[in-house]
Amino acid sequence: LSLSAWILSTAAEISITPEPAQPGEGDNVTLVVRGLPGELLAYNWYAGPTLSLTFLVSSYIVSTGDETPGPAHTGREAVRPDASLDIQGVLLQHAGTYILQTLNRQFQTEVGYGHMQVYEILAQPTVVANDTALVERRDTLRLMCLSPGAAAEVRWFFNGDSLPVAVRLGLSPDGRVLTRHGVRREEAGAYQCEVSNPVSVSRSEPLNLTVYFGPERVAILQDSTTRTGCTIRVDFNTSLTLWCVSRSCPEPEYVWAFNGRALKNSQDHLNISNMSASQEGTYTCIAKNSKTLLSGSASVVVKLSAAAVAMMIVPVPTKPMEGQDVTLTVQGYPKDLLVYAWYRGPASEPNRLLSQLPSGNWIAGPAHTGREVGFANCSLLVQKLNLTDTGRYTLKTVTLQGKTDTLEVELQVARE
Repeated sequence: LSLSAWILSTAAEISITPEPAQPGEGDNVTLVVRGLPGELLAYNWYAGPTLSLTFLVSSYIVSTGDETPGPAHTGREAVRPDASLDIQGVLLQHAGTYILQTLNRQFQTEVGYGHMQVYEILAQPTVVANDTALVERRDTLRLMCLSPGAAAEVRWFFNGDSLPVAVRLGLSPDGRVLTRHGVRREEAGAYQCEVSNPVSVSRSEPLNLTVYFGPERVAILQDSTTRTGCTIRVDFNTSLTLWCVSRSCPEPEYVWAFNGRALKNSQDHLNISNMSASQEGTYTCIAKNSKTLLSGSASVVVKLSAAAVAMMIVPVPTKPMEGQDVTLTVQGYPKDLLVYAWYRGPASEPNRLLSQLPSGNWIAGPAHTGREVGFANCSLLVQKLNLTDTGRYTLKTVTLQGKTDTLEVELQVARE
């Protein structure tokens, strides 16, 4: 890629060298001549491989300084008295072989040969891809570096750094096509190509590649702690949030299920409020990736905490007001329940019986006002509270084995 001179005759000593040695298009170049014999009459410059009139650029008479353009003159050439040739604003078509022919006073001629390479000022290349969103290990990535003009050296960049061409990345012989079979997620990012020659460097704009993968490692978190495949213990009447996480691109779609039944929740988290026995069970999160068509799932078992095993009564709301409803919610009631009864006051006074539920049949007691409703889980609903509802409530349970338990709760009704 440089200008050198060679002489067909071994006796010739004329050399031709361009200055600058590696000109770019638009540069002013001088073909400097050295080794001229003395007492010369004229010079002829040719831009071509032979001493043909077709390639004659210019003839120069030394004694008068007269210069006569030839057929190959482009309007940019001028001969100096020392035989050097100036070319203003050199063009790509000025590249090639140049011949200087000299004539001395004995009408003898000598010739010198040289070659000039003109380098293109490179335009900005463009990176194009077969697709900018691919599925990991399934799709093939193919990037092409497009640039107009002459061939140039090509380099690739990934996220701003020079891209070493690893074994898994196939590169075409001219360096302009980059291929990766079974693209991987770590190959997602910004790609650029750069073209260069001795006088010019130009880099493309980034092309961003997305690689879809997953979902992988689907897990359920509670309070930033992975709970997949284990049991979560929750206190009675407290709240719990389960988070579904996975490694996936793009973010997956979520489906939640409770004991195998789909829930109406498509978010990445599930809220369980006012934990009770009816909410105990297996919670499953299913993550689906619409791009990779893959899915994954994780499950946890949610149970009331060990403290909930001991039966207790919790009013909901805890501080009801006059006119509101309240549920005396029973936590940890016997699973082998035969019958239960609610009393307004102590259980030792039968006339204070509100209700009882023997084997699923509802029976109203002497103290029933028509505003009380009992449930199979032993809970008691009191509707449209008034201030006289304030006081002690007693629950009596009997199991199939004949075990009897009595539990009391004080209800406070606030004035409206």
